[in-house]
Amino acid sequence: MSSIHLPILTSIHPPIHPPIHPPISPFSDHKSIPVLPVFPLEAHHGWPLGESAMLGCVCSVPTSTCCFSTAITITEQPVSVSVPVGYSFTLRCRAQGHTSLQYQWFCQYQSDCCLVPGATNQDLPIIAEQTQLYTCRVNDLHRNAVFSDWVKVEVHQCVARGLPPRLWQGEPVIVLNPREQRVEVGQPLQLQCAAMGVPAPSYQWYRNGNLLEQQKRKKLWIAHTKVSDSGTYLCCASNSHGEHWTNAVDVHIGTCGSGKFFATGKIALLVGNNRYQHHPNLMAPVRDVFELRRLLEHLGFQVVSLLDLNKAEMAAAVSQFLQLLGKGVYAIFYYAGHGYEHLGRNYMVPVDAPQPYAPENCISVQRILQKMQQQQTALNIILLDTCRKWYNPGRALSQVQPLEPWGNTVYGYSTSEDAEAYELHDGEFSSGIFMKYLKKHILQEKKVTYMLEDVLEDIGRDPLVTGKQVMEIRHTLKEARALTDPVCPSGAAAGHWGHGQELPSRAVTFPCGARVELRFLRLFSNLMFVCAKPQPPLAHVTDPQLLLRQLAETDDVAIQRESCLDHVETLLASVYKREELDCVFQLCALQKIQTDVVLQLDLHYTQPGTKQRTCESLQTTLQQSLLRQFFSLQRAPAHTGSVCPQDAMGPGADPKGSPGTDPKGSPGTDPKGSVGADPKGSPGTDPKGSPGTDPKGSPGTDPKGSPGTDPKGSLGTGSGRSLPSSSPSNFSSEPEENDESELGELCLALNQAGLGQDRP
Repeated sequence: MSSIHLPILTSIHPPIHPPIHPPISPFSDHKSIPVLPVFPLEAHHGWPLGESAMLGCVCSVPTSTCCFSTAITITEQPVSVSVPVGYSFTLRCRAQGHTSLQYQWFCQYQSDCCLVPGATNQDLPIIAEQTQLYTCRVNDLHRNAVFSDWVKVEVHQCVARGLPPRLWQGEPVIVLNPREQRVEVGQPLQLQCAAMGVPAPSYQWYRNGNLLEQQKRKKLWIAHTKVSDSGTYLCCASNSHGEHWTNAVDVHIGTCGSGKFFATGKIALLVGNNRYQHHPNLMAPVRDVFELRRLLEHLGFQVVSLLDLNKAEMAAAVSQFLQLLGKGVYAIFYYAGHGYEHLGRNYMVPVDAPQPYAPENCISVQRILQKMQQQQTALNIILLDTCRKWYNPGRALSQVQPLEPWGNTVYGYSTSEDAEAYELHDGEFSSGIFMKYLKKHILQEKKVTYMLEDVLEDIGRDPLVTGKQVMEIRHTLKEARALTDPVCPSGAAAGHWGHGQELPSRAVTFPCGARVELRFLRLFSNLMFVCAKPQPPLAHVTDPQLLLRQLAETDDVAIQRESCLDHVETLLASVYKREELDCVFQLCALQKIQTDVVLQLDLHYTQPGTKQRTCESLQTTLQQSLLRQFFSLQRAPAHTGSVCPQDAMGPGADPKGSPGTDPKGSPGTDPKGSVGADPKGSPGTDPKGSPGTDPKGSPGTDPKGSPGTDPKGSLGTGSGRSLPSSSPSNFSSEPEENDESELGELCLALNQAGLGQDRP
């Protein structure tokens, strides 16, 4: 039998000459032509089925007549699928012809194409093992032949537990989300996602809610980026069963310098509880919160610092804090005061908590961290300067979901399990052992966990607490993120946190002509000093003296008197010059103020002519809404969904530790506060160590917020975003190139991620 030679086919369409072998797959790498098999024709027996493939660059075909004909019409093409390994499915091909038809399936893996032995039926059952391409040849008894479309069976080797769902009908399921990126102008940008689906999903990318016409693949590629390419990106995967959206990610182009890591914002909430209603008072939290605020502001953090909060106020502050977190933010929560631990779960004690300790009267730290993580932050840091004595071991634990394995969480405990935290007293100054060394290292430009290790080592060398207090660090931080990383804002959600709290100064003029400037200085977000200073010239008066006082015996005045903190003016003097502080008036517990505050300013002076002492008075009103503005803010949460603070942090919502769980901190331990180095711990107990060390918060200390108090405000949870609609009807059955090798490095993370979840 004679033969002729034909070149390899380069069209995806069936050839006009005899289609002896499958056409080149449209999924093939265009840089190399796959080697195709040769299938000889038999003159009297039609197309031979099942013989071994012969590889070569050219193929021999018989000279016997054979042609492509409209006599065979494929009525049902096979469709591409994207499935997990081990998934069972069937490829289908249906055709019509004038005679009986024969079918033969072919597959291609990498560059090798061969027939599938025994695959001579219309249906091809497959158990997914590896990504391959398939086509089906249909021929009749007159030697007419036609090939189906090439289809891709994409097999995902690593998917999260529980995927696909048990009753999966083939709708798109996201298995890989894009990641946040920072790219210099002119450099390439690549975002990648992946979804399972039957049929295989098609993809459509969006930027800032706008459809990107040319970006219809799993990989978004921009060869030369411009600043205008910055924005929020997400992708819609759709097929005939529906659509599913990836997580939205922020892309920053050319605005963040050359550093590897950056934050979209830096936000911190600092809480220090000193004056307890039912437990020993502490001294160090005031100064510790003050000094940490100044250091964090130096690092670019927007800080809210609060003193002496009850349970409802702590929950409201945490709610505000959580609502302002978002993707890429560095978030710090710091607490100094009484506390305890139970089975690895930590509880903070509000100032109004009754004795004994109980989770329903305390605030759960793990619950706060869980909500922080739900906001897609890049770095979550919890710093606890409190005792961790075990308490109420018989209490049951409440339900708390485990943290997602996103590698962005750092715990810094001032002391170890079942131990106390100490504070030092030096005259009118007090400081926690933990803060003494934290402020020494916190400005270092190094990974945050390395910085905390330096703090741990210094505490370990301090002879005052040797054998009594040792710091503990726990973390899942997989990237070398530091507190010194630059900030590249992606939105204005946190623009008001820690800012806009200063009231503008105002000037008042007395009848005698003397002018006095009133300044409003906030040392903490809920503690303010009103300072009065005479303005030159004072030609008509001599020996002037100013006195500021609050008018009327209201509930607010009583609260102010009870909340006034000793030694705070020392902190004020460390920030402002003494001459600016001629006359000061302290306004504390601003969150409790319910009415406008009326201050009376008395000017006592001597008249130059008569030498008589005279007093003139003026009144000024401070609006309640400005004084307690932090607790009055009603910002739209960055993420939809909410949880009642009582649910989030009270009994039954207490993270790792159910209501009634007894915190670490044996009863009787004395809170932060005695002379020397008293551990922050339970009342009455004297920590192991030198006289005067009193532990921060012990059992019996009353947490802020009496039992049953339900704070106003809710904790923001979840994430919500208005998304553009996308029609699932225009889906393609042919996904793009195989991305299995690039997905491999993400397997470990995906194994523990949930549906549609992936984090940097």
